[in-house]
Amino acid sequence: MATEAKAQTTLKDFPSIFSLTGKVALVTGGSRGLGLHAASGFLQAGCSKVYITSRKASACASACEALNALPNLRPGATAIPVPADSAKITDIEALVTEVGKTTDHVDILFANAGATWGEKFDTHPDGAFAKVMDLNVKSVFNTIRLFAPLLQKNATLDDPSHIIVTASVAGLAIGSTGNNATFGYSASKAAVIHLTRNLAVELGPRHILCNSIAPGFFPSKMASGVIEMQGGEAVLAKEIPNGRLGRAEDIAGTVVYLASRASSHVNGACITLDGGSLWARGRL
Repeated sequence: MATEAKAQTTLKDFPSIFSLTGKVALVTGGSRGLGLHAASGFLQAGCSKVYITSRKASACASACEALNALPNLRPGATAIPVPADSAKITDIEALVTEVGKTTDHVDILFANAGATWGEKFDTHPDGAFAKVMDLNVKSVFNTIRLFAPLLQKNATLDDPSHIIVTASVAGLAIGSTGNNATFGYSASKAAVIHLTRNLAVELGPRHILCNSIAPGFFPSKMASGVIEMQGGEAVLAKEIPNGRLGRAEDIAGTVVYLASRASSHVNGACITLDGGSLWARGRL
């Protein structure tokens, strides 16, 4: 009985374990697709500010209009458009300056901007490979490096800041081959997963946690061509163990977890979001 009573006294109440109340987030590539779903999750979990950035100002504005119209936001919560081309170091520098005009810190950085290129091996252009590697890897590093002071500003041992990087299952297995081969994309996503692990070790002592996600197929503008080439959504869904493609809440729920105190001891991890399809590929 004494042991049981002692165990009960050590239990803790976790009413806000997934709450992002008052947090400030930045989402690159946030005007559509996975970035927009993530931004929706951040706002609905309580973020006070979510900065949306992508190359096109009109796309950023439209995304923020939709986000700010969500019905269950906390009073004062807002999505703020800040257009920038993450592939350009000058644009990232300008982005830091612009964000710094309305906040003195950032709690969550979702590095999601990315691109792909499909072409068969023998005619794969040099410029395409370089473009994909620059945006998917180098720009992620530069964005994190330049935003590190804002991320570190309010970060503490018990309330760390969070960096989440969008990778892909293509960085864990073999991506597309043949006429629509994605050599640069697959290599870039493998690289950014390992980059995130390195940054977890570097930035962990600064109370900035770094993790990545590896989505499988989610209906999106970037994935639509590959999905159609493989037979469409219905055909692909039959090859996934849980019988469907990714949904908006799958991304939103995962990034909210990785940005909340629920994940405060998760650092350097890569969470796969593919319904088990990665493991299904290895069946005999």
